[in-house]
Amino acid sequence: MSQAAHAVHRTVPSPAGRIHLVEQGVGPLVLLVHGFPESWYSWRHQLPALAAAGYRAAAVDVRGYGRSSRPAATDAYRMLHLVEDAAAVVHALGERTAAIVGHDWGANIAATSALLRPDVFRAVGLLGVPYTPRGGPRPSEVFTGMGGDEEFYVSRFQEPGRVEAEIEPDVRGWLGGFYAAFAGDTMPAADAPDPHFADRGGTLRDRFPDGPRPAWLGAEDLDFYAGEFERTGTGGALARYRNMDRDWEDLAAFDGAPLTQPSLFIGGALDASTVWLAGAIEAYPTTLPGLVSSHILEGCGHWIQQERPAEVNDILTGWLASVPS
Repeated sequence: MSQAAHAVHRTVPSPAGRIHLVEQGVGPLVLLVHGFPESWYSWRHQLPALAAAGYRAAAVDVRGYGRSSRPAATDAYRMLHLVEDAAAVVHALGERTAAIVGHDWGANIAATSALLRPDVFRAVGLLGVPYTPRGGPRPSEVFTGMGGDEEFYVSRFQEPGRVEAEIEPDVRGWLGGFYAAFAGDTMPAADAPDPHFADRGGTLRDRFPDGPRPAWLGAEDLDFYAGEFERTGTGGALARYRNMDRDWEDLAAFDGAPLTQPSLFIGGALDASTVWLAGAIEAYPTTLPGLVSSHILEGCGHWIQQERPAEVNDILTGWLASVPS
Protein backbone atom coordinates (compact mmCIF):
# COMPACT_ATOMS: atom_id res chain seq x y z
CA MET A 1 0.00 0.00 0.00
CA SER A 2 3.03 2.29 -0.19
CA GLN A 3 1.67 4.08 -3.25
CA ALA A 4 -1.25 5.32 -1.15
CA ALA A 5 0.91 6.15 1.90
CA HIS A 6 -0.34 9.74 2.02
CA ALA A 7 -3.97 8.76 1.62
CA VAL A 8 -6.47 9.22 4.43
CA HIS A 9 -8.99 6.61 5.58
CA ARG A 10 -12.37 7.82 6.74
CA THR A 11 -15.95 6.70 7.12
CA VAL A 12 -18.93 8.82 6.13
CA PRO A 13 -22.66 8.34 6.74
CA SER A 14 -24.80 6.87 4.00
CA PRO A 15 -28.12 5.05 3.66
CA ALA A 16 -26.12 1.83 4.20
CA GLY A 17 -25.07 3.14 7.61
CA ARG A 18 -21.46 4.01 6.82
CA ILE A 19 -19.20 3.96 3.78
CA HIS A 20 -15.48 3.58 4.26
CA LEU A 21 -13.29 5.39 1.77
CA VAL A 22 -9.69 6.31 1.16
CA GLU A 23 -9.02 9.78 -0.22
CA GLN A 24 -6.00 11.63 -1.46
CA GLY A 25 -5.42 15.04 -3.01
CA VAL A 26 -7.14 18.39 -3.28
CA GLY A 27 -9.27 19.60 -6.16
CA PRO A 28 -12.37 18.49 -8.08
CA LEU A 29 -13.76 15.26 -6.62
CA VAL A 30 -13.32 11.96 -8.45
CA LEU A 31 -15.25 9.06 -6.90
CA LEU A 32 -13.72 5.63 -7.59
CA VAL A 33 -15.96 2.54 -7.35
CA HIS A 34 -14.59 -1.00 -7.36
CA GLY A 35 -16.04 -4.30 -8.54
CA PHE A 36 -16.08 -7.96 -7.46
CA PRO A 37 -14.15 -9.30 -5.60
CA GLU A 38 -12.16 -6.20 -4.72
CA SER A 39 -12.23 -3.11 -2.48
CA TRP A 40 -10.99 0.48 -2.40
CA TYR A 41 -7.53 -1.12 -2.69
CA SER A 42 -8.02 -1.86 -6.39
CA TRP A 43 -7.52 1.90 -6.95
CA ARG A 44 -4.24 2.08 -4.99
CA HIS A 45 -2.32 3.09 -8.11
CA GLN A 46 -4.83 5.75 -9.16
CA LEU A 47 -5.14 7.61 -5.84
CA PRO A 48 -1.65 9.17 -5.89
CA ALA A 49 -1.72 9.76 -9.64
CA LEU A 50 -5.02 11.63 -9.50
CA ALA A 51 -3.86 13.59 -6.46
CA ALA A 52 -0.68 14.60 -8.28
CA ALA A 53 -2.78 15.75 -11.23
CA GLY A 54 -4.80 18.12 -9.02
CA TYR A 55 -7.84 16.05 -8.08
CA ARG A 56 -9.40 14.90 -4.84
CA ALA A 57 -9.67 11.14 -5.40
CA ALA A 58 -11.89 9.07 -3.12
CA ALA A 59 -12.00 5.28 -3.46
CA VAL A 60 -14.89 3.67 -1.60
CA ASP A 61 -15.59 0.27 -0.17
CA VAL A 62 -18.99 -0.46 -1.72
CA ARG A 63 -21.60 -1.48 0.85
CA GLY A 64 -21.02 -5.11 1.79
CA TYR A 65 -17.25 -4.80 1.43
CA GLY A 66 -14.34 -3.91 3.69
CA ARG A 67 -15.09 -1.43 6.43
CA SER A 68 -18.41 -0.25 4.97
CA SER A 69 -21.70 -1.39 6.45
CA ARG A 70 -23.00 -4.82 5.48
CA PRO A 71 -26.81 -4.88 5.68
CA ALA A 72 -28.24 -8.35 6.30
CA ALA A 73 -31.08 -8.23 3.76
CA THR A 74 -30.20 -9.31 0.22
CA ASP A 75 -32.41 -6.65 -1.34
CA ALA A 76 -30.41 -3.96 0.50
CA TYR A 77 -27.86 -4.35 -2.31
CA ARG A 78 -30.12 -3.38 -5.19
CA MET A 79 -28.69 -0.78 -7.54
CA LEU A 80 -30.98 2.02 -6.37
CA HIS A 81 -29.43 1.80 -2.89
CA LEU A 82 -25.89 1.82 -4.27
CA VAL A 83 -26.67 4.98 -6.23
CA GLU A 84 -27.94 6.56 -3.01
CA ASP A 85 -24.68 5.60 -1.31
CA ALA A 86 -22.62 7.18 -4.08
CA ALA A 87 -24.52 10.47 -3.89
CA ALA A 88 -24.34 10.42 -0.09
CA VAL A 89 -20.55 10.08 -0.20
CA VAL A 90 -20.24 13.12 -2.47
CA HIS A 91 -22.35 15.22 -0.13
CA ALA A 92 -20.65 13.87 3.01
CA LEU A 93 -17.33 15.02 1.56
CA GLY A 94 -18.75 18.53 1.30
CA GLU A 95 -19.09 18.52 -2.48
CA ARG A 96 -22.08 19.12 -4.74
CA THR A 97 -20.80 17.23 -7.79
CA ALA A 98 -18.16 14.68 -8.77
CA ALA A 99 -16.84 12.69 -11.65
CA ILE A 100 -17.51 8.99 -11.01
CA VAL A 101 -15.30 6.19 -12.32
CA GLY A 102 -16.06 2.51 -11.87
CA HIS A 103 -14.60 -0.88 -12.73
CA ASP A 104 -16.50 -4.16 -13.20
CA TRP A 105 -19.65 -3.91 -11.04
CA GLY A 106 -18.38 -0.46 -10.17
CA ALA A 107 -18.82 0.50 -13.83
CA ASN A 108 -22.49 -0.45 -13.59
CA ILE A 109 -22.82 1.50 -10.36
CA ALA A 110 -21.10 4.50 -11.92
CA ALA A 111 -23.25 4.38 -15.05
CA THR A 112 -26.50 4.06 -13.10
CA SER A 113 -25.45 6.81 -10.71
CA ALA A 114 -24.83 9.12 -13.65
CA LEU A 115 -28.14 8.08 -15.21
CA LEU A 116 -30.25 8.61 -12.08
CA ARG A 117 -28.35 11.53 -10.53
CA PRO A 118 -27.02 13.77 -13.30
CA ASP A 119 -27.29 16.64 -10.83
CA VAL A 120 -24.49 15.04 -8.79
CA PHE A 121 -22.37 13.13 -11.30
CA ARG A 122 -21.07 15.46 -13.99
CA ALA A 123 -18.91 12.88 -15.80
CA VAL A 124 -18.64 9.09 -15.86
CA GLY A 125 -15.74 6.74 -16.58
CA LEU A 126 -16.30 3.03 -17.20
CA LEU A 127 -13.56 0.40 -16.94
CA GLY A 128 -14.03 -3.16 -18.14
CA VAL A 129 -17.80 -3.29 -18.51
CA PRO A 130 -19.31 -1.29 -21.40
CA TYR A 131 -22.45 0.73 -20.86
CA THR A 132 -25.50 -1.26 -21.87
CA PRO A 133 -28.85 0.48 -21.37
CA ARG A 134 -31.49 -1.36 -19.43
CA GLY A 135 -33.60 -3.60 -21.64
CA GLY A 136 -34.03 -7.09 -22.97
CA PRO A 137 -35.29 -10.16 -21.10
CA ARG A 138 -35.06 -10.65 -17.35
CA PRO A 139 -31.35 -11.09 -16.53
CA SER A 140 -31.70 -14.41 -14.71
CA GLU A 141 -33.37 -15.89 -17.79
CA VAL A 142 -30.48 -14.74 -19.98
CA PHE A 143 -27.84 -16.24 -17.69
CA THR A 144 -29.70 -19.53 -17.31
CA GLY A 145 -29.72 -19.87 -21.08
CA MET A 146 -25.97 -19.45 -21.37
CA GLY A 147 -23.50 -22.32 -21.38
CA GLY A 148 -25.61 -25.23 -22.57
CA ASP A 149 -24.33 -28.25 -20.64
CA GLU A 150 -22.17 -25.95 -18.55
CA GLU A 151 -23.27 -23.37 -15.98
CA PHE A 152 -22.46 -19.67 -16.23
CA TYR A 153 -20.73 -18.26 -13.16
CA VAL A 154 -23.35 -15.52 -12.63
CA SER A 155 -26.09 -18.14 -12.27
CA ARG A 156 -24.05 -19.78 -9.51
CA PHE A 157 -23.45 -16.46 -7.81
CA GLN A 158 -27.19 -15.77 -7.72
CA GLU A 159 -27.91 -18.74 -5.47
CA PRO A 160 -27.33 -17.75 -1.82
CA GLY A 161 -24.75 -19.84 -0.03
CA ARG A 162 -23.61 -21.87 -3.00
CA VAL A 163 -20.44 -20.02 -3.96
CA GLU A 164 -19.77 -18.99 -0.36
CA ALA A 165 -19.39 -22.70 0.43
CA GLU A 166 -16.78 -22.98 -2.31
CA ILE A 167 -14.84 -19.88 -1.24
CA GLU A 168 -14.86 -20.15 2.56
CA PRO A 169 -12.53 -23.15 3.04
CA ASP A 170 -9.67 -21.28 1.29
CA VAL A 171 -10.45 -17.62 0.69
CA ARG A 172 -6.91 -16.68 -0.31
CA GLY A 173 -6.54 -19.57 -2.72
CA TRP A 174 -9.93 -19.01 -4.32
CA LEU A 175 -9.34 -15.29 -4.79
CA GLY A 176 -5.89 -15.86 -6.22
CA GLY A 177 -7.31 -18.33 -8.72
CA PHE A 178 -10.17 -16.03 -9.65
CA TYR A 179 -7.85 -13.09 -10.27
CA ALA A 180 -5.50 -15.27 -12.32
CA ALA A 181 -8.35 -16.70 -14.41
CA PHE A 182 -9.22 -13.29 -15.83
CA ALA A 183 -5.83 -11.53 -15.92
CA GLY A 184 -4.17 -10.98 -19.27
CA ASP A 185 -0.92 -12.71 -18.34
CA THR A 186 -2.32 -15.77 -16.53
CA MET A 187 -5.76 -16.55 -17.98
CA PRO A 188 -6.24 -20.03 -19.47
CA ALA A 189 -5.40 -20.53 -23.14
CA ALA A 190 -8.19 -19.96 -25.64
CA ASP A 191 -8.59 -23.72 -26.19
CA ALA A 192 -8.81 -24.49 -22.43
CA PRO A 193 -12.13 -24.80 -20.57
CA ASP A 194 -13.58 -21.30 -20.04
CA PRO A 195 -13.41 -20.23 -16.35
CA HIS A 196 -16.59 -18.18 -16.80
CA PHE A 197 -18.40 -21.52 -16.76
CA ALA A 198 -18.33 -24.67 -14.64
CA ASP A 199 -19.27 -28.26 -15.20
CA ARG A 200 -22.56 -29.11 -13.57
CA GLY A 201 -21.61 -30.86 -10.37
CA GLY A 202 -18.15 -29.26 -10.42
CA THR A 203 -16.84 -25.99 -9.03
CA LEU A 204 -15.65 -22.75 -10.56
CA ARG A 205 -12.24 -23.32 -9.00
CA ASP A 206 -11.83 -26.49 -11.08
CA ARG A 207 -11.08 -24.21 -14.04
CA PHE A 208 -8.85 -21.67 -12.34
CA PRO A 209 -5.24 -21.76 -13.58
CA ASP A 210 -2.79 -23.57 -11.33
CA GLY A 211 0.32 -21.48 -11.83
CA PRO A 212 1.99 -18.21 -10.87
CA ARG A 213 0.06 -15.16 -9.73
CA PRO A 214 -0.57 -12.36 -12.23
CA ALA A 215 2.33 -9.92 -12.41
CA TRP A 216 0.20 -7.15 -10.90
CA LEU A 217 -0.79 -9.25 -7.86
CA GLY A 218 1.99 -9.31 -5.28
CA ALA A 219 1.77 -11.55 -2.24
CA GLU A 220 0.98 -8.52 -0.09
CA ASP A 221 -1.83 -7.51 -2.46
CA LEU A 222 -3.41 -10.94 -2.29
CA ASP A 223 -2.96 -10.92 1.49
CA PHE A 224 -4.85 -7.63 1.69
CA TYR A 225 -7.80 -8.85 -0.38
CA ALA A 226 -7.93 -12.20 1.39
CA GLY A 227 -7.76 -10.55 4.79
CA GLU A 228 -10.72 -8.32 3.98
CA PHE A 229 -12.93 -11.19 2.82
CA GLU A 230 -11.83 -13.51 5.61
CA ARG A 231 -12.98 -10.81 8.03
CA THR A 232 -16.24 -9.84 6.32
CA GLY A 233 -17.25 -12.95 4.43
CA THR A 234 -18.38 -12.77 0.81
CA GLY A 235 -22.16 -12.61 1.25
CA GLY A 236 -22.42 -8.83 0.95
CA ALA A 237 -20.24 -8.80 -2.16
CA LEU A 238 -22.19 -11.62 -3.81
CA ALA A 239 -25.52 -9.97 -2.97
CA ARG A 240 -24.94 -7.61 -5.90
CA TYR A 241 -25.46 -10.55 -8.27
CA ARG A 242 -28.63 -11.53 -6.42
CA ASN A 243 -30.34 -8.25 -7.20
CA MET A 244 -30.02 -8.18 -10.96
CA ASP A 245 -33.68 -9.02 -11.56
CA ARG A 246 -34.72 -6.42 -8.97
CA ASP A 247 -32.55 -3.83 -10.74
CA TRP A 248 -34.14 -4.74 -14.07
CA GLU A 249 -37.57 -4.11 -12.52
CA ASP A 250 -36.53 -0.95 -10.63
CA LEU A 251 -35.04 0.69 -13.73
CA ALA A 252 -37.87 -0.05 -16.15
CA ALA A 253 -38.52 3.66 -16.65
CA PHE A 254 -34.96 4.04 -18.02
CA ASP A 255 -35.26 1.37 -20.68
CA GLY A 256 -32.85 2.23 -23.50
CA ALA A 257 -31.78 5.51 -21.86
CA PRO A 258 -28.43 7.00 -22.96
CA LEU A 259 -25.80 8.53 -20.69
CA THR A 260 -25.28 12.10 -21.82
CA GLN A 261 -22.48 13.30 -19.51
CA PRO A 262 -18.88 13.46 -20.74
CA SER A 263 -17.79 9.82 -20.60
CA LEU A 264 -14.82 7.52 -20.92
CA PHE A 265 -14.46 3.80 -21.61
CA ILE A 266 -11.38 1.62 -21.11
CA GLY A 267 -11.54 -2.09 -21.92
CA GLY A 268 -9.06 -4.93 -21.97
CA ALA A 269 -8.69 -6.66 -25.32
CA LEU A 270 -8.60 -10.04 -23.55
CA ASP A 271 -11.51 -9.29 -21.22
CA ALA A 272 -14.66 -11.28 -21.98
CA SER A 273 -16.74 -8.24 -21.05
CA THR A 274 -15.16 -6.32 -23.92
CA VAL A 275 -15.38 -9.22 -26.36
CA TRP A 276 -18.90 -10.41 -25.54
CA LEU A 277 -20.28 -6.86 -25.39
CA ALA A 278 -18.61 -5.61 -28.54
CA GLY A 279 -22.05 -4.62 -29.83
CA ALA A 280 -22.53 -2.35 -26.82
CA ILE A 281 -19.26 -0.59 -27.63
CA GLU A 282 -20.31 -0.18 -31.27
CA ALA A 283 -23.54 1.42 -30.03
CA TYR A 284 -21.75 4.16 -28.11
CA PRO A 285 -22.63 6.94 -30.59
CA THR A 286 -26.24 6.35 -29.48
CA THR A 287 -25.86 5.16 -25.89
CA LEU A 288 -22.92 7.39 -24.86
CA PRO A 289 -23.37 10.54 -26.95
CA GLY A 290 -21.03 12.41 -24.60
CA LEU A 291 -18.18 9.93 -25.09
CA VAL A 292 -14.86 11.75 -25.01
CA SER A 293 -12.55 8.79 -25.56
CA SER A 294 -12.66 5.00 -25.77
CA HIS A 295 -9.64 2.73 -25.36
CA ILE A 296 -9.00 -0.99 -25.76
CA LEU A 297 -5.72 -2.03 -24.13
CA GLU A 298 -4.02 -4.83 -26.05
CA GLY A 299 -2.96 -7.85 -24.01
CA CYS A 300 -4.94 -6.63 -20.99
CA GLY A 301 -7.43 -8.75 -19.11
CA HIS A 302 -10.21 -7.80 -16.72
CA TRP A 303 -8.30 -6.11 -13.87
CA ILE A 304 -7.55 -3.05 -15.95
CA GLN A 305 -6.42 -0.39 -13.48
CA GLN A 306 -4.21 -2.93 -11.69
CA GLU A 307 -2.81 -4.64 -14.79
CA ARG A 308 -2.02 -1.38 -16.59
CA PRO A 309 -1.82 1.36 -13.94
CA ALA A 310 0.42 3.78 -15.86
CA GLU A 311 -1.71 3.66 -19.03
CA VAL A 312 -4.94 3.96 -17.06
CA ASN A 313 -3.59 6.88 -15.05
CA ASP A 314 -2.57 8.73 -18.21
CA ILE A 315 -5.95 8.10 -19.83
CA LEU A 316 -7.90 9.08 -16.70
CA THR A 317 -6.04 12.31 -16.05
CA GLY A 318 -6.17 13.30 -19.73
CA TRP A 319 -9.92 12.68 -19.83
CA LEU A 320 -10.56 14.52 -16.58
CA ALA A 321 -8.60 17.52 -17.85
CA SER A 322 -11.09 17.77 -20.71
CA VAL A 323 -14.15 17.62 -18.45
CA PRO A 324 -15.53 20.89 -17.04
CA SER A 325 -15.12 21.01 -13.25
